[in-house]
Amino acid sequence: MIVRNDNHNTFDHVAQTLSRVLPGVSLETGHRIAEQIHNTGQAIVWTGQREPAEHYWELLDGAGLTMAPLERG
Repeated sequence: MIVRNDNHNTFDHVAQTLSRVLPGVSLETGHRIAEQIHNTGQAIVWTGQREPAEHYWELLDGAGLTMAPLERG
């Protein structure tokens, strides 16, 4: 699952949302991922089975993060 850079989310919002939604992501890790998104344009934030990926994608999208479409597979 990929989150893309945008011009409307703050680092704090991205970090807090990732740490709230994704299992195993601390606020500190969320900030590192937000930095990667900012510097490279996107970051893979989670990999795994399709069903949980769809759930996490919906939660992150609903929180306003800019999400890449889920890959079909």
